[in-house]
Amino acid sequence: MQKKTLTRLLSVFLFVVSFNMTAEVTTEGEGSKDLKTEIKEYISHHLLDSYDFNLYSHDDENGEHQYIGFPLPVIIYDDGLKVFSSSKLKHDKGVAEVDGNYYKSYHGKLYKTNAAGELTYDEDHHPEGRIHADFSITKNVFTILVVSLLIFLMFSNMAKHYKKGPMPKGFGRALEPIILYIRNDIAIPNIGEKKYKRYMPYLLTVFFFVWIINLLGLTPLGINVTNNIAVTLGLALITYLLTTFTANKNYWKHVFWMPGVPWPMKIILAPIELLGTIIKPFSLMIRLYANITAGHIVLMSIIGLMFIFENWLGSSLSFLLAFALSLLELLVAALQAYIFTMLSALYFGAAVEEHHDAH
Repeated sequence: MQKKTLTRLLSVFLFVVSFNMTAEVTTEGEGSKDLKTEIKEYISHHLLDSYDFNLYSHDDENGEHQYIGFPLPVIIYDDGLKVFSSSKLKHDKGVAEVDGNYYKSYHGKLYKTNAAGELTYDEDHHPEGRIHADFSITKNVFTILVVSLLIFLMFSNMAKHYKKGPMPKGFGRALEPIILYIRNDIAIPNIGEKKYKRYMPYLLTVFFFVWIINLLGLTPLGINVTNNIAVTLGLALITYLLTTFTANKNYWKHVFWMPGVPWPMKIILAPIELLGTIIKPFSLMIRLYANITAGHIVLMSIIGLMFIFENWLGSSLSFLLAFALSLLELLVAALQAYIFTMLSALYFGAAVEEHHDAH
């Protein structure tokens, strides 16, 4: 009961902080923009990656807006390797001068500009001069590194305790039931007792990685790693490669030349089955990306309604709805991690399953 109460209080705290930060940003815009436009722009900005880590912002004594956070390294290749601090970009409002070249961040991307920071556009009104060789440690990359290190430390500590005794200590006791559940209810039933162990490291890693990343996305830090399709593509690609390179001959036999099927049908079905091996990880990528992105958009839109309604009734209802949805997002964070892990185990199981075909 105490754990449930603590979880609810933590959710309320995070939501209230997010609400205050949203109110501050949405009222920051130019006077020429109406409130709806400001809210739309904030939601779009909230979903983007950035070159710095902004914790919060405030107005100083002179009325100037100050951002509190820390810069991250910008690493690009443009006529040679260039490394500089993202503080030069001044939170996407400044122009960075590096070795006589000028760079500006625009919608989460880096562009080469002139000293005034003016962008040129093509005939389709797309900005020109984008830096494609961009290896910067952005907010999402920084978060991935931190979460990866956290997972490594958690499991390394548990492994040390298991060497000394049958039970882990400290935080490991809370993780052990989850690990046993993934092993007993996901890995073994879908892959089999003989071959599940080779896939357990990946299944545990991907579950905790997606879960922790999704939980961080609900905090006021503005971290939205899994709503970046490049990240979900990377996770799905790992699942695809593991499935492909660990599959046995029976798996490929049922893909290219299914037993018990007339040979004309085999020729027709083989390309379809081969395409299916690609569609499966593609669905993993889209499912995780779409669900997380949609959740953030809906939640931020409902929060924005508080500023649109000019009466206490509408704002109060919007607040209650956003609060309920934020609690639901806690469930979605774990559910998406479970679905990704479960489907990956299903694909692995199909790849190593032994078929006994009757002739």
